[in-house]
Amino acid sequence: MASNISLKQLRVFIAITQHTTLTAASQSLFLSKAALSMALSELEKQIGHSLFDRVNNRLILNQEGQKLLPLADELIERAQDIEQLFADEHNLSGKLRIGASDTIGNQVAPYLLSDFRHQTSHKSQSLFISNSALICQKLVDYELDLALIEGKTLHPQLISTQFSEDEMCVICSPNSPLAHKTDFRLGDLEASEWILREPGSGSREFFLRAIAPRIEQWHEAFQLNTTEALINSVSAGLGLGCLSRLAAQQALTDGRVIELKLSLDMKRRYWLLVHKEKYQSPLLRSFIDYCHQWNKG
Repeated sequence: MASNISLKQLRVFIAITQHTTLTAASQSLFLSKAALSMALSELEKQIGHSLFDRVNNRLILNQEGQKLLPLADELIERAQDIEQLFADEHNLSGKLRIGASDTIGNQVAPYLLSDFRHQTSHKSQSLFISNSALICQKLVDYELDLALIEGKTLHPQLISTQFSEDEMCVICSPNSPLAHKTDFRLGDLEASEWILREPGSGSREFFLRAIAPRIEQWHEAFQLNTTEALINSVSAGLGLGCLSRLAAQQALTDGRVIELKLSLDMKRRYWLLVHKEKYQSPLLRSFIDYCHQWNKG
């Protein structure tokens, strides 16, 4: 019978899924490794199934564990709601774990979070910035509560809704022959060198979808995993770049790079993603609603 499952056991289970070692999981819960192992074995005994595969001293979530994870996550969130039920109803509680792709994380999220904190007085959020592919994976694994990314995802376990948009631009060095062309055309990009972000990033996906198919010959000169390195490489004359206008704005204003105006639709949508099975606590619902009505002034 699984009637004696405790919230502590479920917290232990979730902590182990979120940390690579038992030591890290036990530290996150302020428990000893022995207490952690005992809580897990009691839970597995009550459920009648092993929840992890033991591989080289590591615990890898198995099929049974994957079935339990959304329900355990929801129960812990609901328990937190119960604890807050009779507190000030306008006082949002709990921690919000937000993932954001590079441009949104660096150029948009700081303002969004600042406005949200100012309006709600809720101060407990974490922001994890990486490329869209990794952000989506962490969302699927319940390591994040929601994600804000640049490219739309078709992952079957995630729901995506548009919450904002920006515009992309193509940039070159001020010393590039293309910089001062008066009648610039797409054809001028033939045999061009490009500096692109890594696979999984929103700006790379935009370039490959919207621009690359319109150039017969182009070459990837460099692949970089930060926007700042990309801008500096373009400025140094190593190739052309395609990135968000928000991310490029300061370098454009400083004259470190020049924008090449393309006769293409360069708009790009921003998407808010949540896991289909994720329980939406009052805090999470409140932040989602805020994102949909917010616009960076």
